[in-house]
Amino acid sequence: MSTTGPTYRIENIVATVNLQVELDLEMLAERLAMAEYNPDQFPGLILRLTKPRISALIFRTGKMVATGAKNEEDLKNAVRALVKLLKDHGADVPFDPEVQVQNIVASGNLHAEVDLEQAVLMLENAMYEPEQFPGLIYRMTNPRVVILIFGSGKIVCTGAKSERDVATAVQKLYNQLKELGVLYVEEGAEEEESEEELEEL
Repeated sequence: MSTTGPTYRIENIVATVNLQVELDLEMLAERLAMAEYNPDQFPGLILRLTKPRISALIFRTGKMVATGAKNEEDLKNAVRALVKLLKDHGADVPFDPEVQVQNIVASGNLHAEVDLEQAVLMLENAMYEPEQFPGLIYRMTNPRVVILIFGSGKIVCTGAKSERDVATAVQKLYNQLKELGVLYVEEGAEEEESEEELEEL
């Protein structure tokens, strides 16, 4: 079965969580065996969950930064697990804190080669300086994301605020490049270029 159109995979979701209460990090560090806390080097307490595999930076102000989620459902589950963990170890935190996705990073493949020199002339808000960086940097305005495009058809999308933004941006980019005539799909190559290429990114 040949691949039609672009594919992508979310690599990381970065989100902030506001617990809206001050936290006693010294107490939590003593009670949580898996906590890393060295205030001389970094003001936050670090917690790493294994299921889902997520790291959380927790600050005295009740602000938390969660990284490592591969989808929004994993993020929700991780926040629930973190809240329960903090509650179980003496922190008076709300069950349903405010969670805001700050950045989603995704890797992808257009399954076609891209003529970057032509693309940079035709796309608005694009920059390509191959002597400094091998990819074209494209700032899409709707959705507001930055996409790195490589000649091989590999892409990296950053700045999305939702999984839907990623899907929309990748498909929109593919359609734009196709309309501009800067995508080159080799006959029969579609079958060979599959998930293996994403694994290499």
